[in-house]
Amino acid sequence: MEVLLGNYEIPLVIIKKNNKNIYFRFKNDGILYVTCNRFVSEKEVRRLILSNEKALLKMYEKSMTKQEKYLQYYYLGKPFTKVFDESIKKVIIEDDMIYVKDEKMLAKWEKNECIRIFSERINGLLSLFDNIPKFSLKVRNMKTRWGVNNVTKRIVTLNSELLKKDVELIDYVIVHELCHFYEANHSSRFWEQVVLRYPKYKEARKELRS
Repeated sequence: MEVLLGNYEIPLVIIKKNNKNIYFRFKNDGILYVTCNRFVSEKEVRRLILSNEKALLKMYEKSMTKQEKYLQYYYLGKPFTKVFDESIKKVIIEDDMIYVKDEKMLAKWEKNECIRIFSERINGLLSLFDNIPKFSLKVRNMKTRWGVNNVTKRIVTLNSELLKKDVELIDYVIVHELCHFYEANHSSRFWEQVVLRYPKYKEARKELRS
């Protein structure tokens, strides 16, 4: 079932309930859902859609903008479009698409990728440091920090959102946190340690803040 709104042919789903009023809404799937009383005919629903066409067009275009943002996915600094397919057995990245079964599969893959990539980057950067104690890596979503170094417990925590960033930015955050093993604060001596290993740290900080 479809309905014409402006130049758009939009799928229409009518949901019959015992409510008195009629409700129009769009989800991320681009379908117009109309909830109405079970005695309201399809003809009446279409008449009401037509009489509210201008408002519904705005709602539709707004929902499509939200959908585009929802489907946009960044991985290591590059944009991809999420494609959901129930037959997918594992996450596949091909050209500018990332194919997944559902959000649950994507979340699990992200978690594994964070551990894999962050560990690889850390191992590659350790040669820049002397006398770094053994430490453990943790990954979690953080609202205000890209990384945290608990020097006492020797735990380096990296923000899972870093997976969306370019590898060079991931490297900067790792260097930053490892330098805290030398200087626990952000004194001038700390930044001297950072610049030795990541000369363009100011540019990286600026990009992460934006």
